[in-house]
Amino acid sequence: KIDRIEDAITEIKEYLGKAVQKRLETELPVGVYLSGGLDSGIIAALTAQEMSGVDSFAVGMDGSEDIKHARLCADFLGTTHHEYIYGLDEMLEILPQVIYHLESYDAALVRSSVANYLLARLAGENVNVVFSGEGADELFCGYQYLQDMPEDDLASEVFKLINTLHNTGLQRGDRMSMAHGVEARVPFLDLNFMRLALNIPLSMKFGPHNQEKWVLRKAFSDILPKEIAFRKKKKFSVGAGSFLALAHVAEKTISDDEFQRGVVTPSGHHIKSKEEFMYYRIFREFYP
Repeated sequence: KIDRIEDAITEIKEYLGKAVQKRLETELPVGVYLSGGLDSGIIAALTAQEMSGVDSFAVGMDGSEDIKHARLCADFLGTTHHEYIYGLDEMLEILPQVIYHLESYDAALVRSSVANYLLARLAGENVNVVFSGEGADELFCGYQYLQDMPEDDLASEVFKLINTLHNTGLQRGDRMSMAHGVEARVPFLDLNFMRLALNIPLSMKFGPHNQEKWVLRKAFSDILPKEIAFRKKKKFSVGAGSFLALAHVAEKTISDDEFQRGVVTPSGHHIKSKEEFMYYRIFREFYP
């Protein structure tokens, strides 16, 4: 177990750097997702050290936080930056394809997959392989609800998050990228790096005022803009600006009576919201 934060920082830099280098061993064109958050910023920064002018990709609604911070990060790192602005009409247009490839109607997963689908499409126009920051939140306690957990419960919750990634972030990332023939690689989930991360005390993963992923922020604050290194965690759909857009459509188009009639599926699953019901109806068209 690692006892000093200085040692943790040194090893994080070494092991994650090696994880990125390992995934660059390809003849195919490589790019990076760049949401403007900490995790994608770190992977983009490490990749940019190995590949001058690497292609970076960001999507969001007009005026979204992710677009603004991704531009800032791309300028700082010197990447060849690509961005795509989308609106509600396009979100509704691609929604059936997103649900078809995702094979899920879970509201949170579908919501974030819409932005991820457009991100992968943008990347696929330029590269065959893309690096993603997936996995850092699970390894370094990036979710807000973890902050108030007792340490024993926190440790088991972290393992649960990692062991269910195939049904959450990795399902979204893999299905959306492969829908466009793009291979998404995840340096944070390199096995050697994961072993290191799980040996870092949970106390080092929270900083002043309970800021999440503290040791990770400290490790890479020297190669990122301060606004990125200490930017508060936001869900992808929140940062991209599309968090509530589809929920509003569901509220307008699905009556209370219609929702109550369909709130329990034929297999006995309880639909949690009108938004999820809207996704479920599309899901049933593909997977009756």
